[in-house]
Amino acid sequence: MTLKNAATFAFIGTLLAAALLIWDFIFDVVNVVGGLVPLAKLFSSFIYALAALSLAVFFYAFQKTQK
Repeated sequence: MTLKNAATFAFIGTLLAAALLIWDFIFDVVNVVGGLVPLAKLFSSFIYALAALSLAVFFYAFQKTQK
C-alpha cells in the first residue's frame, strides 16, 4: 500500500467518523433544546465533532499533497 492510498483510506475513515459525530452533535442539540439532556453534554459532543472534522480536513490536505 502506498502512502497516497493509506492517506485516502485514513481520510475516508475519519470522514465517516466525523459524519457520525456531527450527527450525534445535532441530536444532542435537539435534545438540549427539548430539555432531555444537560448542556454539559452538548459541550463535549461539540469538541468531539470538531476534533473529528479537523482530522478529516488534515487527512484530505495530506492526501492531496501525495503523488
